[in-house]
Amino acid sequence: MDELAKLRWQCRRGTKELDFLLNRYLETGYLITDQGERDLFKELLGLEDNQLIGILMGDWEAAGLEALVEKIRTTAHVF
Repeated sequence: MDELAKLRWQCRRGTKELDFLLNRYLETGYLITDQGERDLFKELLGLEDNQLIGILMGDWEAAGLEALVEKIRTTAHVF
């Protein structure tokens, strides 16, 4: 399985909100960013769903991931 297909699979989280946010970023932002941000995105995907939704919805802080979280939100045109 190639890297992009693996990431698509990891973006499927079972909630419409998470699926939308993560897949939208993967399709529009991930491929045009640098390796550092790609690594941060992979780190973000490693979080549990409850942590991830809390971070992306702005309820929880994510040290070191703030810029990426904002980019994901902006890419999806929400918040």
